[in-house]
Amino acid sequence: MIMNSISRLENISVKGFRRLQQLDLEMRNLTVMIGANGSGKTSFLDILSVLAASASGKLYDTLQLKGGLNEILTRGKAQDLEIAASMTVPEREPLKYNLTLSPKGLAYEIREETLTQQSEPSASEPFKYIESYGLDIKYFNQEDRKLLRPNWEHNPLETSLSQVPKMYREPENLRKSFASCTYYGALDVSEKSPIRLPQAIRPAKLPGAKGENLVSCLYYLRETDRDSFELVEDILSTAFPDFKRLNFPPVATGTLSMTWTDSNFLQPIYLHELSEGTLRFLWLITLLQSQSLTTITLIDEPEVSLHPALLKHLVYLMREASKHTQIIVATHSDRLIKFLEPHEVLVCDLEEGEATMKWADTLDLDKWLEEYSLDEIWAMNVMGGRP
Repeated sequence: MIMNSISRLENISVKGFRRLQQLDLEMRNLTVMIGANGSGKTSFLDILSVLAASASGKLYDTLQLKGGLNEILTRGKAQDLEIAASMTVPEREPLKYNLTLSPKGLAYEIREETLTQQSEPSASEPFKYIESYGLDIKYFNQEDRKLLRPNWEHNPLETSLSQVPKMYREPENLRKSFASCTYYGALDVSEKSPIRLPQAIRPAKLPGAKGENLVSCLYYLRETDRDSFELVEDILSTAFPDFKRLNFPPVATGTLSMTWTDSNFLQPIYLHELSEGTLRFLWLITLLQSQSLTTITLIDEPEVSLHPALLKHLVYLMREASKHTQIIVATHSDRLIKFLEPHEVLVCDLEEGEATMKWADTLDLDKWLEEYSLDEIWAMNVMGGRP
């Protein structure tokens, strides 16, 4: 499966979200954001999380956790939060989704929400799946073949996208794609963290945002997809020349641990004994090799605790994963940038307090790249993204 045969986020524009005062961005299969603290990287990951919440019926709870709509609006410069996103559809025109939220008392109102698709390139008006303004909610009814108001109790604080019945296949796929957007932050590898503890045997296809399913995921991979499991071990052997194999000794009924066999030691090393960097790298490669990644995968600072020599392998896996999921990464690591191409790097800057984002391949870097690597160009502040 390759990215151009499935739906993907094509473009996103944001107005009024923290430092993202006015952003319009073309999306790519692999996006690695670089920039100083406060340049909008985290805000961009957050706005995608808000979009995911809006599609899964969790918008109100998500905004409450962020302090409410007023707390995330661009201070003194925005009255509304506007999000517009388009998603490609195989053999069809893109779907276009627009959402505008406005403060109202202690909460907010969904002032405008539309979901449209151009039926034919020459059509004067796009086809409308959702057309809502305030409490005037309309969605396309497949039986009546026209826009109707809902005949159920509609929650005004959640989007129509998350509430209307299943419509055509493409809009439902868009909702699922947005709703499944998954965030992976810096992994907790402290002594009592979930990743270091024995884990129940279950058919896990992902290691979990906290590593709580790492053992189950690798064990299940070994039992069901030997080639993919051997790929994980091959990467570990390349990154750690003394590594030999992974084993899964039972701890109690229905519970497994995992051991790492090293040629330097007679006894295997248990999961809780591995170093922070080794454990994080194992979690990352398990995550990135999975064919069950969601449509959009967000990863914040994957380089934490990793030796620079491991970053080359990490970039390879991100590129492979980007064939079946859109990978969006935020990083501060110039050493990670060293292994990337300009078309994969999104440079984030601040201009008069407003975040700006530009793809590195749109900058005039060709002559610089004849003599310097991309990380050296970034360090010299030729392409921006520096404090």
